[in-house]
Amino acid sequence: MHRLLRGELFMLGGFVVAAAVTIALVMPPAIDPAAAQWTQTSTGPLTAADRDLLVKVRQAGLWEMPVGEYAQTRAESQRVKEVGKLIMEEHRDLDLITRQTAKKLGVALPDEPNPDQQRWMAQLAAESGPAFDKDFANLLRAAHGKVFTVVAGVRSGTRNSEIRKFAQEGINYVMRHMAYLESTGLVDHGQLPEPPTPSPAPPVALAVEKRRHS
Repeated sequence: MHRLLRGELFMLGGFVVAAAVTIALVMPPAIDPAAAQWTQTSTGPLTAADRDLLVKVRQAGLWEMPVGEYAQTRAESQRVKEVGKLIMEEHRDLDLITRQTAKKLGVALPDEPNPDQQRWMAQLAAESGPAFDKDFANLLRAAHGKVFTVVAGVRSGTRNSEIRKFAQEGINYVMRHMAYLESTGLVDHGQLPEPPTPSPAPPVALAVEKRRHS
């Protein structure tokens, strides 16, 4: 009886092992979601963040070029008109670079601004004079601040040399445009998002102790 029971258990164990091996062979290996979003290209791996950068820069141009043109007829301030023209012309250049880079890397780009940008365009299209000047300067300055963090984040960590070059170019454009907008004297810096909270510094005594033992 005991021998029979042991034999049945042995056979059952064999079936379990066989089933486990079959499942392991049939089931695909687990895929890391982050790795699944990577695409290998001739200039290095292309991540979801890299593709998102191209999309966001493209969309920035799609609304900033038209509102730069609005400034030529709706602004009262001569400096706002000048800044609008500069941003419009420079975004045309940046848009060409964006489309060329996206084509090299096989990234699909949008052909219209996002819903927030469309709303800002509608707001500015309905304004003129001092109201236009103020909102033009502040809406565009806030938008440039947001896209700057995206561009800088990708520039600091991308593994793709083409995106690295593109992000560096993007940083130069965004910083220049922020300076243009601030030169109007209309930007309300108190309404801009707070800078990120810095990490707490280590206690002085602890830092000195570590240096002493290093």
